[in-house]
Amino acid sequence: MTQDSLDAVEKFLLSAQKEFREFAVQLSGEVYEKAVDMIMEARSAGNRLHITGVGKPSHAAQYAAALFSSTGTPCYYLNATEAVHGSCGQLVRGDIVVCISNSGETEELKTTVRAIRNNGCRLIAVTGKEESWLGRFCDVCLYAGVRAEGDAMNRAPRNSILAELLTLQALSTALQTENGWTKEDYVRCHPSGKLGVL
Repeated sequence: MTQDSLDAVEKFLLSAQKEFREFAVQLSGEVYEKAVDMIMEARSAGNRLHITGVGKPSHAAQYAAALFSSTGTPCYYLNATEAVHGSCGQLVRGDIVVCISNSGETEELKTTVRAIRNNGCRLIAVTGKEESWLGRFCDVCLYAGVRAEGDAMNRAPRNSILAELLTLQALSTALQTENGWTKEDYVRCHPSGKLGVL
């Protein structure tokens, strides 16, 4: 490993610490209240939660769907590309869809989000730009923004993905609590591994 590579790692770690700290201090429980209420209201009506994103945020969406599902809120990953080629069929009027995009301006996601809305669903944005198209188009906007990604070119999503994950993880803790999730529920849904031990 070259010295330049070592320096790049150190710079990224310092950037991640700075961005994470500055982002986290802006958050509070109240930030998530509208999103939690909307999701719980939909669930009470028999509707479901889905989550989508394009590019790297699609991987964050898959993780979040698994996290929500394993902590008391069944959630379905919606492939943003496939959604406009028939997968909107997994949506039912009144469902909630969480849409992740750092810029909030990704053309592919705009097409998908419009299709989701046309299928009668309500929308929660997770974005680094609250005033973006996505932030304004959705019913609720959760901020997940950073100033720098942490590498020399400031291109590939790194710190922004960390912010998106933190936002989704915080949302999952509220939903877990609202659902009254217990240790016994963990055992029931995690019959293997350490989580399944009381």
